[in-house]
Parts: sequence; C-alpha cells; structure tokens
Amino acid sequence: MTDFFSFLGLPRKLNIDAADLEQRYRALSRQLHPDYFQNASAAERRLSLERSSYLNDAYRTLKNPISRIEYLLKLEHMMERDGRNGSQKVPPALLEEVFVLNEELDEIRDARASGAPADRLRARAEGARKPIEAKRDAHERDLKDLAARWDATGDREVLGALRERILERNYINNLLAGIERELTA
Repeated sequence: MTDFFSFLGLPRKLNIDAADLEQRYRALSRQLHPDYFQNASAAERRLSLERSSYLNDAYRTLKNPISRIEYLLKLEHMMERDGRNGSQKVPPALLEEVFVLNEELDEIRDARASGAPADRLRARAEGARKPIEAKRDAHERDLKDLAARWDATGDREVLGALRERILERNYINNLLAGIERELTA
C-alpha cells in the first residue's frame, strides 16, 4: 500500500487541516468498511478488512501532530521503525538538565529515607519538574516552527532538526515520568 498521506490523498506535510483529514477519513471509511462487502468474495472481504484497518492506522497516526512527525521521519528514513534512533544516550542538549535533575531526585530519595515530611519532598519534586516542563514547552514550540519550515521547504536539514527535537522530547517525557514516580512514591 501507499504511505498514510497518499492513502488519504494528502500531501506529505506536517501541518494538515484536521477537518479535512476527518472528512477524508469518513469518506474512505464509508467506501472500505467490511460491512459493505458482506456479499463479496472472501478475497474482497479480506482486502476490505485490511484496507479498513490500514485506514484506521493512517487516521490515528496523522491526526496526532507528534505521531505525524515521527511517521514522516520514518518515511524519510530519518528514524528507525520503532521510533528510536539506535541510541539511548542522553541528547547533548539535555546533559546539564539531566545531571541536575538526577542529583535532585537522589537527594529527594535520601530525604525520604531519612523520614523527611512528605509535603517538603513533594515541594522539591515539584520544583524539579518546573524547569523540565519549561524545556518541554520550548521543544513543543520548536517542533511547530520546524514543521512549518519543513512544509515550506522540504529541506532534509529541517528533518534532521525535527528528529533531534523528537528524540529530546521523548527523553524529556521520560524525565517527567521519573519525577511523577517520585511524587507518587
């Protein structure tokens, strides 16, 4: 089959009209739904089921801006199929934040083990979360700007920058999940 963009009749762009995507999805869904192929041959029913499933995958992927970027990066061979880039190293742009956060989380764990009050531990964890959330918000803005640049230029350097931001974003989300675990501990 074609890629998700082509399947839905869309250009390979990152900023797409959500209402148009929905309309295309609904129109194709009506054409491909297995219920319309009840009296067809077994091969046609199977093909309908496969195409309907592919349509659902395409719609789910393209309606979410982040999964749309990750999908485009995979299509352009800028990211592995599983969403990783072959490395689990800390992105260089985040080294300092990761170091500071890990030290703070270690201190919070030590304080918890020493019997520090839960409200003080929570306040420290919340304080540690704020700069990481600010970094995530900056990455979200960068992703939007880079997506607009990709749509305008189709430049592979922009795709490389998108890939780096996505990898950093994923790492940031993991850091925030670690903070959340500390908050619930």
